[in-house]
Amino acid sequence: MAIRRSPVVSVVVVLALVVSWYALRGLAPVWRPADRLVGRLAPWTVRLRAWVLSAPAAFTYIVLFTAGTFVQKTAPPKLIDLLTKVDSTNLYRLADDPATVLVTSALWVAERGSGLTLYVAVFATVVAWAERRYGTPRLITIAVTAHVLGSLCTARVLRWAIDTGRAPHKMVAATDVGVSYIMVGCCAAAVLVMAGLMRWAGVAALVLVVVVPVVVSHTIWDLGHLFATLFGLAAAVLVRLAAPMRTPPPLTEPWPRAPAVPG
Repeated sequence: MAIRRSPVVSVVVVLALVVSWYALRGLAPVWRPADRLVGRLAPWTVRLRAWVLSAPAAFTYIVLFTAGTFVQKTAPPKLIDLLTKVDSTNLYRLADDPATVLVTSALWVAERGSGLTLYVAVFATVVAWAERRYGTPRLITIAVTAHVLGSLCTARVLRWAIDTGRAPHKMVAATDVGVSYIMVGCCAAAVLVMAGLMRWAGVAALVLVVVVPVVVSHTIWDLGHLFATLFGLAAAVLVRLAAPMRTPPPLTEPWPRAPAVPG
């Protein structure tokens, strides 16, 4: 049970840290130890705050899929199975209401929130870094392209596999939700504008996470990740032609300090 609830615990811990920080800042004007601690931590929190504000799309999306995971971990499992099936980009739902399901399927972490910590870490670092370079509108374009075209191509291959007998007919209702298509597409865009050893490390990570599973596991979802990666990369190439890359804003935005305690 502890493993199952770990994403919820992580959310609670983060919220507790945020509340504690603002409580500490509130005490700083009247309590000298709090004022000294705020002074020591302020350079780090200023940079963190500036980083978050410079990548609004990445961090807003983190909030959305984290909230969805919180629901997954606290609601009855049968209800979550039903919701994820309704919001899945399976063949039934794509034929019935493609626009809605392509939006809602991007708000759920697959396997009832499994791997939330990893998703948050990647979006808060690699994807946020990419947003600082591309800018929010272009990153959103890349993310939507990777998710929508990756999902539609995966569905088309699945339809072909079912029609030719290579996959069982029950796969028409297979659940396919999650943030992973957006994640790998944006990571591919990030690797495109990296340089030196960082770029090679990024390429190696994508090969390990995206390409190797296609060769080893042969699942339709592994193929979907490959599609999303390629579409994200193609979109990144095109949006780079539209305008020069941005110079990331500095991470030194001032954070107002409370008046120091006299004496």
